[in-house]
Amino acid sequence: MGRLHSKGKGISASAIPYSRTAPAWLKTTPDQVVDHICKMAKKGATPSQIGVVLRDSHGIAQVKVVTGNKILRILKSNDILHVGGDMIV
Repeated sequence: MGRLHSKGKGISASAIPYSRTAPAWLKTTPDQVVDHICKMAKKGATPSQIGVVLRDSHGIAQVKVVTGNKILRILKSNDILHVGGDMIV
């Protein structure tokens, strides 16, 4: 959205942390994260919903930092991929 009385458009955006390693306080193993993802996907959750639950309930900000793979790639490797509304394959 533009400004009313000036020509600026603003540059606000969220920033991904510079550190690409899992935080030291996170005690969840990559296998546990993959198990959580598989269980939620089998219940019908989309990858974006899985990411929100992991972030809010389990303290995992970025799955790729912990496991080395994104949620969609984990689902593909475990053959649990459901083609839904927010997934374009």
